Amino acid sequence: MTNLRATASAMVAPGKGILAADESVATASKRLDGAGIPSTAESRRGYREMLLTTPGLANWVSGVILFDETLRQATTDGVPFADYLCDQGVLPGIKVDTGAKPLAGRPGETVTEGLDGLRERVAEYVGLGATFAKWRAVISVGDGRPSRACVSANAHALARYAALCQEGGLVPIVEPEVLIEGEHTIETCEAVTAAVLRAVFAELADHDVDLEAIVLKPSMVVPGKGAPQTASVAEVAAATIRTLRASVPAAVAGVAFLSGGQSAEVATAHLDAMNRLGPQPWPLTFSYGRALQDPALAAYAVDGGATVEGGQAALSHRARCNSAARAAAWTLEMETLEPAGSVL
Repeated sequence: MTNLRATASAMVAPGKGILAADESVATASKRLDGAGIPSTAESRRGYREMLLTTPGLANWVSGVILFDETLRQATTDGVPFADYLCDQGVLPGIKVDTGAKPLAGRPGETVTEGLDGLRERVAEYVGLGATFAKWRAVISVGDGRPSRACVSANAHALARYAALCQEGGLVPIVEPEVLIEGEHTIETCEAVTAAVLRAVFAELADHDVDLEAIVLKPSMVVPGKGAPQTASVAEVAAATIRTLRASVPAAVAGVAFLSGGQSAEVATAHLDAMNRLGPQPWPLTFSYGRALQDPALAAYAVDGGATVEGGQAALSHRARCNSAARAAAWTLEMETLEPAGSVL
């Protein structure tokens, strides 16, 4: 377990965060098609290669979460992506859940599946070079949701996943996402997030999961997108830290937030504001998907082409901004300092 603790610590190293590039084939296809790039195995490989070979990525990114397809692919030069990342000092990770499916008897709620055969898949992924894994639970809010049954089922699945990963040699990212969709207030989000986190950590304890060898990937405490009243950056930061301090054991290796539908700049501003509130029991960093990738994809797909330099410049810029937020050093002025197309 010592090696797993070292890996977990490296995943939340100072100044660094995690790039989530684990979209399923269906999701990746939807995004590429929407950007004007027809989705094929090769176009998806090429897009992921653009992301993973961004110059200097290891300065700001400690690890990358990959999808099964990507973990089995290689660079144009034939170097497996996992090997390439390791050579650059970046940890390769893997999404191991098979998605959220409808929860029986609970309309509008889901439970994440993928436990069947997970022990064998973990062994295979370790053989392919993965060092950590990710499992996402999805919790919706509104109209009586979440139910106790939904919270319990997802917390139990997260704990079983985490135990299997640690047994097999992977650091588990534990991701209970409270969705931003809905009209709920920030106060409701805080109450739901706290209840979900407490249920998750109770199950992790029951399954003897080593908290020093996990990374928590929670959602921030924000009002629903349809809420009549918004919240300031300071309010989100204060509510999120308050919730974490009340619900998350100090032993956890680190907290790497998901962006959860926030815009790129807002996700960065929230992370910076939380880190400005002073030292916490755990490092606070990022594990963003779309908040890192959306600007990169837009630049990469200019006029329906594949502009590697533009995509890498955009990813590099967002990674640097979030690295600064990790250190409570981000400013809005940083968003306009760099000319388009520059990769430093």
